[in-house]
Formats: sequence, structure tokens, C-alpha cells
Amino acid sequence: MTAERVVAPRREEPTVAPRREEPATAPRRDVDPRLLRAFVAVAEELHFTRAAARLYVAQQALSRDIRRLERELGTDLFARSTRQVTLTAEGERLLPYARRVLEAQDDLVAAAAGVARPLLVDLNSPGLVFGRILERARVLAPECELMARFESGLAGSAAEIVAGRLDVSFGRYAGLDPALRAGLDHQPVRYEPMAVLLPAGHPLAELDEVPLDALAGETVYAGAGNPRTTEWTGLARLLFEGRGIEIAPPAPLAVGPEEFERVMAKNRNPVLAVVDFPAMAGAELRPLVDPVPLSPVSLVWRKGLIHPGIEALREAAATLAAEEGWLVRPVGGWLPAADGLVMTR
Repeated sequence: MTAERVVAPRREEPTVAPRREEPATAPRRDVDPRLLRAFVAVAEELHFTRAAARLYVAQQALSRDIRRLERELGTDLFARSTRQVTLTAEGERLLPYARRVLEAQDDLVAAAAGVARPLLVDLNSPGLVFGRILERARVLAPECELMARFESGLAGSAAEIVAGRLDVSFGRYAGLDPALRAGLDHQPVRYEPMAVLLPAGHPLAELDEVPLDALAGETVYAGAGNPRTTEWTGLARLLFEGRGIEIAPPAPLAVGPEEFERVMAKNRNPVLAVVDFPAMAGAELRPLVDPVPLSPVSLVWRKGLIHPGIEALREAAATLAAEEGWLVRPVGGWLPAADGLVMTR
């Protein structure tokens, strides 16, 4: 019997589709938060020894962290010499981002622990209505620590907020530099009637209300030269324009009510203020009329900031404004057009 050769059937090779090229993307780089903390500390101190002491690390370790971060980001963050440390242009650009990343990390840790980090709120000066908003917010969010400070006008506070060193402030939002406003959000709170603080014995102090035109020929202090209150000085310039009222030249920067009282008593200039400005020894506060000039006040915070304290402050401000008619603009009240648009957004 003749054996037959068995031939296995030929197996067809599967058709392989041509490989599709994936679009090129930049490689993801996860940055160690420790390196960012080193960067922020050196950027704020502009001194490696002080920054190392602040972080409780050796200076050599801090220097290594900065060099590693620069390698990972592919850019120089600092210009170093034997005499000084300065931020490069790229360092200046990246600093706000680093601060936001660290803030978000702190918020994450606090949320995991079941508590929110303290919120720092600048009230400008003791005795103003902003304090009432803060107290109402503390009732609404008792689990939050809302910390008050009394340091600055809105221009100074806004720069601190954008930099991440402050969370909330109050003031004239339209008077801020547009570059600052790009990093902020706001909520209109009040049209605050303005007043004048008159030195004791001033003839106008005999009046219950001071017509605005009665200040013609006067030199009125409105914070000129103070970089923290440029929005207030700008409002005064608009108000005084064409009325024969001069803005007083810069005075020494007074920190605290006692120093402010001393400097104002020495110069004896009327001071542009608001009707709720706290009493000051040796001076009389009188509302301005004909027309009633208005100071537009907003609650201001960093854009994108998520915190239960922010929601409590916004609710407190809205509730008080509704209860007391703070956002009802008086008929005939004076307000710059730009401020009117901002307050009725």
C-alpha cells in the first residue's frame, strides 16, 4: 500500500491594520511640592540662608532643590550673584502658579482632615461695616477660621491676594489695575456715602452736612503717595476735578489709628472718608452732600479660590446688603461711570 503525503492546509496570516501615529504631546512632568515650597521661600526671601532657616533645612539642600526644579522645568528661576538673588522673568511668571499649587495642596490636606484652612480677610480699618460682614460669616460657617487683619487699602490687598498671601478684601474694584483684576473676582456690596473728617475748630465743622462745593479752596488728604490706596486716591481725583479742591501731597505712611491721628492732627488737612469711618480724636466727621458722593465697595477674592469661608462671606454680604439697602443707589448720588458698570454687572 502506497503511503500518501498529507499536506497541512495553509494558514492565512491575519491582516494587520497600519499603525496610526498618535499626535505628539509634551511629556507630563509631575513636580514635587517640596521643590515648589523651596522656590516660593527663596522668591519671597530673595536670600538662600533666610529661606533655608524658614523651611528648617540646610542651605545646601535648599540649593540642590532649586537646581533640581530648574532642571525639571527647563528654565532658570533665579539670577544669582555673590551679592544678591533676584527672580528671572520666568521666575516672576511662574511664582503665582507655584503659590496656587501649594495652596491647593494645603486645601486637599485640610479637606482630608475634615477642616478648611484659615481664611485671611483684610478689613482695612477697625470700625468699618466690613467687620459686620465678617461677624455674620463666622455665624454662618462656625467650622471655618476667618482671620481678620487691618492693614491696607484694596490696591495693596489685591496684590497680596493675587500673590496668595491674602484671601479676601473689600474696596473699589473698578479702581484696580486691569492686570490685577484678571486674577480676581468680586461681588458688589455697598454704595457707601462719603464724608469729610475735619480738624477740630475748622469752620465747616459747625455744619451738620458739608456741601461738596464748600470744600473749594481746601486741600484734602486722600491717601496720595500711599501705594496701598491708589484706588481711593483715584476716586478722589475724579470727585474733586473741576471743583477747586486740591489733593494733599503725600504724608508719611501711618500704620495704625494712633499714628494716623497724630499725622492728621499735625497737618490739619480735611480727610476724605466714608460715613462709617470710626471716630478720631480731635476731628469731626461730616457727611458730604449736594451731591452725595458714593464709594463703591465690593467683596474681592482670588479667582478660582474654593473655600467654605468664601461662600459664607458672600452670603453674609448679600444678606446684609438686602436687609439694609446697601446696593440701592441714592437718587442723584455721584459715582464714576466705570464704577457704575462694575457695580451693576
